[in-house]
This record gives sequence, C-alpha cells and structure tokens, in this order.
Amino acid sequence: MSNDNKESGANDPSNKHTEAISDDRMAGSFEKPLDLDDVLVNELGQFGWFQLRNVILVSIPIMMSAFMSEFIFSSAAIPHRCRIPECGEYGNLHQYDPEWILNAVPETSSGFSSCQRYVPRGLGTNGTLDYCPADLFNNLETVECDGYVYARDNTIVYDFDLGCQDWLRALPGTLNSVGTLLVLPITGYISDRFGRKRALIISVFNLGLIGLIRAFSVNYIMYVVLQILQTTLGAGTFSSAYIFAAELVGPKYRVITSSAAASMFAVGQVVLGSVAWLIHPWRYMIMALHIPCFLVISYYWILSESVRWLLAKKKFTEAREVLETVAKVNNKHISQKSLEALMNTSDTSVQASDANKPGLVRSIVRSPTLLRRVCTIPIWWITSTFVYYGLSINSTGLSDTIHLNYILTCAVEIPGNFASVFIVNIIGRKATLSCGFFFSALCNIVFIFISNDLYVVRLIIFMLGKFGISVVMTSLYLYTSELYPTEFRHSLLAFSSMIGRIGSITAPLTPVLMNYWHGIPSILFGGMGIIAGLLVLTQPETTGTKMPDTLAEAEALGRNDSKLEQSR
Repeated sequence: MSNDNKESGANDPSNKHTEAISDDRMAGSFEKPLDLDDVLVNELGQFGWFQLRNVILVSIPIMMSAFMSEFIFSSAAIPHRCRIPECGEYGNLHQYDPEWILNAVPETSSGFSSCQRYVPRGLGTNGTLDYCPADLFNNLETVECDGYVYARDNTIVYDFDLGCQDWLRALPGTLNSVGTLLVLPITGYISDRFGRKRALIISVFNLGLIGLIRAFSVNYIMYVVLQILQTTLGAGTFSSAYIFAAELVGPKYRVITSSAAASMFAVGQVVLGSVAWLIHPWRYMIMALHIPCFLVISYYWILSESVRWLLAKKKFTEAREVLETVAKVNNKHISQKSLEALMNTSDTSVQASDANKPGLVRSIVRSPTLLRRVCTIPIWWITSTFVYYGLSINSTGLSDTIHLNYILTCAVEIPGNFASVFIVNIIGRKATLSCGFFFSALCNIVFIFISNDLYVVRLIIFMLGKFGISVVMTSLYLYTSELYPTEFRHSLLAFSSMIGRIGSITAPLTPVLMNYWHGIPSILFGGMGIIAGLLVLTQPETTGTKMPDTLAEAEALGRNDSKLEQSR
C-alpha cells in the first residue's frame, strides 16, 4: 500500500487540508489539465486495496496465458525406431529396445538409428517378438522406415505418427507464435471498441474453448489449425490482463507492477510444467489446463472496467461510479472538483496540434537519430524473444527429467524480473540491457562446451542464461518507451514488438537444429545476444531524464542538457 503522508488524511470528505490541495490543483488546471495520474497521486492512492484486488484478479488469466506453451509437452519428441514387421511388429507400441534390435537396425553413437533399418532378405521366414535373428536382414544395406515403434504414447508424435518428421513436430510451436502476431490487431480493436474487460474475457474464453477442442484432435491437420486459431483468438489474454494491472496503478508503482505481471506469467509456466509432469497423456493434460479458463467468465460481474478507457470513450457515468468505488475501497476521498475536471477534460487542443504534425514515416526519414533507433531497437526485441522462448523450449532436452528442467528454467525468471527493477535505476537502462544480453550470451556459449555428464553444472549455466535474458525482457519495454517521443511512442513501440515476434516464431525450430550439431541453438542464442548487446551501446542512457514528448527532445537524449528531472 502507498504510505505517502499526503494521502494519509484524505479519507474524510470534510478534511480541510485535502480540499485545499484539491482547490490549489484545480486553480492550476487552467495551465495543465488534470489527468487520472494526478488524482491517483494526490487523492485515490497510487496502490491501494482496490489496485491490489485488481492485480490479484488479473494474475489468474496472466498465469493462464502461459498455458498456450503446452505444445512444448504435447508435441515433445518421443524415442522411436523403425517398425520390423518381419519380427511380428504390426503396431506402433512394442518394446522399444528388445535384445535383437541391433540385428535389424544400424547401431549409432547414441544407441541405434531412429530413421533407418537393414534391408530384409526376403527369405520367406519370419522371426517373432522374442526372437529375430540377424540372418533375416542384409546389414550392408539400409532403407528408410516405413513405420515406427515408439517408446511412449503420450504426445502427438505417437498419435499422428510423426516419427523422423521433426519439422512437422516443431511446426505447432511456430504457428503458436504466428498467432501471437495475428492477435495484436484483433485484441486491439476489441479492447478499444468494446472495453478492456470484454477483451480480457473474450480472450480467455477463446483460449479455453479452442484449447479444449484441440484436445480432441483426430489428426495432425486439425491439431495445427486449432493451434494457430487458439493463439490468434486467445493470445490477447496477457496484454488485456496487463492493462488492468497497470492502468489504475500510480506512476510510482508501475515498474514493480510490470515485474509482478511478468513473474505471474513465469508462475503460469511453472504450473504448466507441473501439470504436464502429473498428467502425461497430452489430451488429458490440455483438458486439465484449459477447463479452469472458463472461471474467468465470472470477471464480467466482479471486475470493474478500466477507468482510463471509460474516460476516453466519454462514458462518464460509469467512470464516476468506478472512481467512487476506488475511493471507498482504498478508504480515500476524491473531490467533486477533481471528478468534474476528469469528466470535462477536452481533447480539442490535442487534436488540433496533431493535425499540424508531420507523418510518422516522414519524421523517421528526416531524423537520422530516429532512423537509427527504428533500425536498431527491433533487433533487441527479435533477440530477446528468440533467446527467451528458445531457452524455454530447449530446456526440455537437457536431460530425461524434461518437466523439472522446464520448471526450474521458468522459475529463474522470477528473480530476474524483480532484479531488473532495482538494477535499472542503479546502473542505468543501457548498462542493464547490454550486460543482460552479454551475460546470457556468455552462458549460452559456455554451455556448448560442458559435458553431458555434468548435468548439474549444465543446468546451472542454462538457468543463468535464462536469468540474464529475463532481466532484458523486463527492462526492454521501459528503455524502448524512453527512447521514443510521446508523439510516436505507441506506434514505434508496437512496431518493435511486432518485429520482435520473428524471434518467437523461429525459436520453436531450434531444437531440430540439434540433429545437425548439438551446439547450433546455443551458438545462435549467444551470437545474437552479443550483437544485440553491442547495438544497445549505440543508444543514449535515459536514466534520470524526462520522457521525451517531442522528436527534438528524443534527439537530445544523451546530451548534457537533456538530463531533466523526471516528472514522477
């Protein structure tokens, strides 16, 4: 809760000191229109019981948004080999490694081949499941499998017979990320047109419904179509929930609230790994994850609409009711003058000034400084999402304990998220991002040269790499916002985030590259991290500076005269 002394006596409507503050602020409103942040800071409280209730409520759908990554387990690789019908194997589920297997399948450094078998001699005699002699096969010639035997039956690889088709197995993860790109305009339209609350409930409902239907997929095509459909219509869950967590929190608490939201996403990933660990069959796992999503329908009655959206849409009656509820729950008081000022704020002047501004593209072309940032910042976003999701996905291949590996790798994000809150104000935004990229890159490169026998050491280095990129992910949004001017901030931030999806789209394909050399994913993570870390050094430090409102102020960042005290 906020402990500001100026808020502590504001809960009594007759308090003269509070009214004096309101009158003074209203007297100055002719110079600067009163906004919601002023009311939160001076009257309602920046983080009271109402905001805490909102954060707790939206933490649940934020956790649920992590369930879309269940493809990591539902389409996980299963040990497989060629089916040998000459020895009585006519189904997909037999003993994976019978004593006679090397009579029929070539030996490799890791055991025996997954995708090739010896050519049968066609002697007219067959073996059995217990006895399959080597003289039935020509061990000088091999052929590709025409059927497979799987060690387990708990992923789509068994159900849809995807043995030796690793690119098809990785495709659901790529389509999952494509859906997160397609969802941006859809969720944005619903949120702006019908409200934040409806956007949240619709997103979670789609997430649960399509996920539940996908559990009953009868073939691979149905599974992947529903995969991209689920994220295209349901991946707006996180952004919709995040808006509720941040829009009614005062400026002082927005960074910590952002870190808390990111940490709840990490908790959701831990829940995902735990459920997959307890429920192995992929269909039942998906059902267990998505059925609880329907509980969020109750938010229609228990969650208040965003005040900022209500004010923007001029729904003043509803906005007044929410503001009065906030004051009551927080044990505060909002003056009538503040209410009237919020309801009567005019945006005519803003619209007039907007009409005289040059277009975004023209401004970028005319400003070498802005052009460099527009070319540089998206590379940070691509790298951060590529490494972040790539490490999460590849964590399951560290050892046979795939669920524990995933849980630990996701749990380390939580201290990374909160560490960034303190680091960014101590060593600065620029140093935090650059060091985070370099540290994660170093861990990924070192990881390549650690023996598989040193499991604990490998896991620690891997987790430290994830810690480093988690610090980057939490700080990236803030630093990007501070580098762009207010007039273009929303558009350029959305552009950076959209381009950054390239990283999350390609990340699910990286485990397949290990078939060619085990170090390829780590080399990619490390190399891109080094490039991004160097590019961060080309931009100015923004710690202690006022957020630029105009292009001229954004271009002046890094100069001595730009070190203006932040307004909040």
